[in-house]
Amino acid sequence: MKTRTVSGILMLLTAGLFLTFAFSSCKPKGKNIGLQLYSIRDSIRRDVPAAIEKVAKMGYKFVEPAGYANGKFYGLTPEEFKALCQKNGIYVLSSHTGRPAPDSANWEATMAWWDTCIAAHVAAGAKYIVQPSMGRDAYESLEGLKKYCEYFNAVGEKCNKAGIRFGYHNHSREFTTVFDSTIVLYDYMLQNTDPSKVFFQLDLYWCVEGGADPVAYFNKYPGRFELWHIKDEAEVGASGKMDFARIWAAAAVSGMKYGIVEVEKYNFDQFTSCQKSLEFLNNAEYVVMPQ
Repeated sequence: MKTRTVSGILMLLTAGLFLTFAFSSCKPKGKNIGLQLYSIRDSIRRDVPAAIEKVAKMGYKFVEPAGYANGKFYGLTPEEFKALCQKNGIYVLSSHTGRPAPDSANWEATMAWWDTCIAAHVAAGAKYIVQPSMGRDAYESLEGLKKYCEYFNAVGEKCNKAGIRFGYHNHSREFTTVFDSTIVLYDYMLQNTDPSKVFFQLDLYWCVEGGADPVAYFNKYPGRFELWHIKDEAEVGASGKMDFARIWAAAAVSGMKYGIVEVEKYNFDQFTSCQKSLEFLNNAEYVVMPQ
C-alpha cells in the first residue's frame, strides 16, 4: 500500500509539473516591439542602467537610442551599452543620429565623422542608423533638398559597406512643405534617394499630423518603410485619432520589419506612458509584428 501511495503521489506531482509548464508556455510572450529611448529622455540621462532595466522589464524587446555622441551612447562605450542591454535581455536595433548636409569644404570631415559613427554602431550591434531631421535649407528650396538626397545616398552607401542600413525619420513638415505648388518634400525624397541605400522610418503620427495618409504612402512607395515609429498624441492608442487597425492592414506592403514606440507627450510619468503604449499594442489583435 505504501508503495502504491508513493507512486500515486509521484504521478500527481509529475502531472502537476507538466500542467504548470504547459500553461506557462502558453502565456503570451509579448510582441516584437521596441522603444525609442527619447521617450524616457529625462530618466535615461540621470541613470542609464536603471532606465534600461525598467524598459526591459516592461516587455520591450529592443531599443533605439537617441543619445549617440563622440563615439558613445549616453556616455557609455558601444561595447558597454551593448552589454548593458544584453544583460537585461534586450538589444540595440537602431539609433537616431546624424549631421547636416555638408558643403564641399567640409565634405571630407563629415564623411570621417560618419566613419566613426558607423563603426560605433557596428560595435553596439545596431542594424540601422536613422537621421531624424534635416537643416533649414532642405525646406527652403529644391536645390537644398536635392543636396540632402545626394548626401543621404552617400551615407547610405557607407552604411551598406559596414552591414548597416541607413534611413530617414520624418516630422510633419515633410508633408506640408511643397515646392512649385506640386512637389511634396517627402515625395521628392522618396523619388530621389536610392532604395538600396536609403530606407524611410515613417513616423505614423507626424505623417497624419502633416495631413498625409500613411497607407497611401505605403501603396505609392511599397517596401520603402522598413521601420515604423508607432506614435500617438500621447500614449499609443490614447487619443483615438490614429486609425492603427487600418494602418496595420497595410504593414506588408509598406515593407515594415520592426515597429518602435515613441512617446513625446505624457498623461502619466514617462515610464508609465511607455508601459501603457506597449500594453495597448500587445492587446490589439490586429497588431502583428514580423519576428
